[in-house]
Amino acid sequence: MAIEIKVPAPGESVSEVTIANWLVKEGEWVEMDAPLAEFESDKATFEVNAEKAGVIEKLIGNIGDTIAINTVIAVINTDAERPASAAPKAEVAAVKATAEATPSKAVESKTESTKETAVKPESAPEAQDADWSLVSPVAAQLLQQYNISPSQVKGTGAGGRVTKVDALEAIVAMGGVAVQSVGSRAERREKMSNLRKTVSRRLVAVKNQTAMLTTFNEVNMKPIMDLRAQYKKKFEETHGVGLGFMSFFTRACCIALTEWKAVNASIDGDEIIYHDYCDVSIAVSAPKGLVVPVIRNAEKLSLDEIEKEVKRLATRARDNKLGLDEMTGGTFTITNGGVFGSMMSTPIINAPQSGILGMHNIVERPVVENGQIVIRPMMYLALSYDHRIIDGRESVSFLVRVKQLLENPQMMFDGKKPEERVLGL
Repeated sequence: MAIEIKVPAPGESVSEVTIANWLVKEGEWVEMDAPLAEFESDKATFEVNAEKAGVIEKLIGNIGDTIAINTVIAVINTDAERPASAAPKAEVAAVKATAEATPSKAVESKTESTKETAVKPESAPEAQDADWSLVSPVAAQLLQQYNISPSQVKGTGAGGRVTKVDALEAIVAMGGVAVQSVGSRAERREKMSNLRKTVSRRLVAVKNQTAMLTTFNEVNMKPIMDLRAQYKKKFEETHGVGLGFMSFFTRACCIALTEWKAVNASIDGDEIIYHDYCDVSIAVSAPKGLVVPVIRNAEKLSLDEIEKEVKRLATRARDNKLGLDEMTGGTFTITNGGVFGSMMSTPIINAPQSGILGMHNIVERPVVENGQIVIRPMMYLALSYDHRIIDGRESVSFLVRVKQLLENPQMMFDGKKPEERVLGL
């Protein structure tokens, strides 16, 4: 019996997707639920799996093709006999789980001895002509970036599949440096991904369809930094996650959003939607572009719960595993350009939201306190907002409130003791 595998709709508003990568070949045996291909929509990357075990009779479409939802992309012969060389389903799942769970320590373990060997430019033609069918998409990007051929890498995944960990280990073993020809004037063209095209359209739409303004302030980060220094180690021991700045900023924003509700609202036609909850979107730089996964009901979460959710969403974003439900429905956004060294910027609103807070790098600067010039770790804050719904008084007051809470963190925790409010005890 032959069954057809169709592309499911990843979301209500998605009508077409792009074939990002084939994970199997025609004539190959696949187990039930084994991934057949990766697809990219305008919102997320997802896999289509085999509905039953069998032999791939036909694959329809090429990498880069844009196809409609419910299009047949593969035909599986379920009556074919399982080859003796085919691993049982449980074994394949175990190998895959082990590969994905293996910590990516390859880059961290780089030593001086590995620096002696650099990737040779001569390997580039070999890498281009090699068989990439057993290389995962993330691993392929890494190997191509460093001009490494799949034939030079031992795959530890199911059926000899080259995983991200395998690619990282190969890069480190070969020196981790991509060498390019001196004076090269090479050019290349790449088709824009659906995600990048959608981001482009939305950014232009926001600029054209909203009355966007930005107000600035600065915050003395010393109180937050002192708390982190004092409780960071115990926080990690207690909760198994690091104590970063994002949890403090998220909590401060949630308090300010409940006080200045217009900043947490959105426009729908000729109506304003006010939200009694804070679904905070966190901008994350992923391999295929900027994504903004959402922390649901952030106003109810403790610092450790926020940090755990930030870590979970950031990891899924970088592995291209975010679902549509994790990226839609936010009411306010926080973006941190400071991690890249940005000192000041004007972030663009994440429609249909009405406000976005931009964090920046922390720089020691002279400031005046009680008539004295002192050095403090200062950060510029930027709030971009839609002036159609948020007035100047509300935007400035919101940002001043965030500044007040960050500079007086005890105000964020109902007067609890420092250990209780930070550690969540």
